[in-house]
Amino acid sequence: MKKASPPLSPSRRPRGRPREFDEAKVLDQALEVFWRLGYEGATVADLTGATGLTATSLYAAFDSKEGLYRRVLAHYREGPGAGTFLALKEEPTARAAFARVLREAARNFTRRKHPPGCMVSTAVLRCAETHRPVAEFVTSLRLSSVALFRERLVQAVKDGELSAGTDPGVLARYFGTLLQGMSVQAADGATEDDLLALAELAMRAWDGGDARPRAKESS
Repeated sequence: MKKASPPLSPSRRPRGRPREFDEAKVLDQALEVFWRLGYEGATVADLTGATGLTATSLYAAFDSKEGLYRRVLAHYREGPGAGTFLALKEEPTARAAFARVLREAARNFTRRKHPPGCMVSTAVLRCAETHRPVAEFVTSLRLSSVALFRERLVQAVKDGELSAGTDPGVLARYFGTLLQGMSVQAADGATEDDLLALAELAMRAWDGGDARPRAKESS
């Protein structure tokens, strides 16, 4: 009579087939949660409720809440947040690029189909010490954007579009600060027209013109 095989130990048990899901859809759903609630405010229960994944499936796919958040940020920068990088690459002049960046920000930060503001610009500015690695990661994303601004502005100086006395680093931080401020203003209820007015003001300053806010003409 054939001897029965011993039961498998936990480490030898065959694993079940991983649950299949549409990763892009899950990232979109998780993005909305993180964007609306922030990293610390979003709970695993919020994320599983929005995505339809169990906590086990979520951790199996993304390792942790932090892992999911990092994937979501990459997904955001390739989707809703990609406009800045495309503008810097596609526009023939630095002025056209930054004007486009600001105008698209005014429109995108106030769209009703997603939470107001930019998911990266004002994300995880303050957090508990246990979440410090997440905060530092988001800071690195913001700094990388400022670095891209600086590269484009350095090229503008080389091309003669900006004067030789221009400090690309300071100007890059100016635009980074402006975008962060627009994000906060959008979260506080500023409209697209409000933010477009700021964009216009910034570009008048670029041109060396009168950068004072203009009064609206009465109808």
